[in-house]
Amino acid sequence: MRHYPVTSLCALAGVTRQAFYKRDEDFLFRRLAIEQFVVQFARGVREQDPGIGADNLWRIYRERFSEEYRVGRDAFRDILHEHGLNIRRRFRAPRTTDSRHSLPTYPNLVKNVIPTRPNQIWVSDITYIAIEDSEARLGYTFCFLTIIMDAYSKKILGWRVAPTLEAAHSIKALKMAIKTLPEGFSETLIHHSDRGTQYASADYIKVLADNNITPSMTESGNPKDNAMAERINSTVKNELLYGKTFSSLRQVFEAVRKAVEFYNSERPHSSIDWHTPDEAHQMQGEMKRHWHSWREDAIKKQAMEAV
Repeated sequence: MRHYPVTSLCALAGVTRQAFYKRDEDFLFRRLAIEQFVVQFARGVREQDPGIGADNLWRIYRERFSEEYRVGRDAFRDILHEHGLNIRRRFRAPRTTDSRHSLPTYPNLVKNVIPTRPNQIWVSDITYIAIEDSEARLGYTFCFLTIIMDAYSKKILGWRVAPTLEAAHSIKALKMAIKTLPEGFSETLIHHSDRGTQYASADYIKVLADNNITPSMTESGNPKDNAMAERINSTVKNELLYGKTFSSLRQVFEAVRKAVEFYNSERPHSSIDWHTPDEAHQMQGEMKRHWHSWREDAIKKQAMEAV
């Protein structure tokens, strides 16, 4: 490739050498300024959602700022990489479900259902969060987080941080979710969970019955039977609370409260056409997802064959 001197190029363009270098300098300064702007933005969002991925960060950035600060997705990723802001994922969870009991269980009512409105299906699960404790044998203890999420909008409707796995704590998360129902709500609502003792307890089932909510449970210990609830647990622990350490139950409670607020109101979701859960909770009808669901393909095929 032939190279031309700057003087010749300036002559062709009808500009002076000084103007050429000034323009180049201005471009460089603008690029550096926007890069720092992106870095500060990313760090600010990560204070609320420490494990949020690059794509979701970019989508929030794109929605929040005008064309003047616009950055393409690939360039945004490159900036994060250059400043050491990429996230390393870690997924690890202990067993929190005890289904070895004699309590009544209920059939899986949602395995062939794709929700088309809010408050059609709620999903729930329990996960653990470590608390540093120098007096404990291993240097830490656990608290437990119950989450109830709307399967259509992905909105977290109820949650509870507790020191034990007693059913009373999960019932408080359920009651929080019930308070979000519209006044006079009378449509069919299914509550889906695993077969743990908390969800099968007489007290939990009574609260469901008193509010005309139908219980549904997994048919085995396969996590795929309650996949949506498993995913929200992972999002909370491995994204929203990523890298955080706690020394008290109160600290966990405050961190989860802020995480849920951010997740519901600001975090875009690929399963609901990049809306936030708050936005999706006001919608109805089939929601576009930005990943392929073989489960939904099978459900739709089965429905067509039954016609």
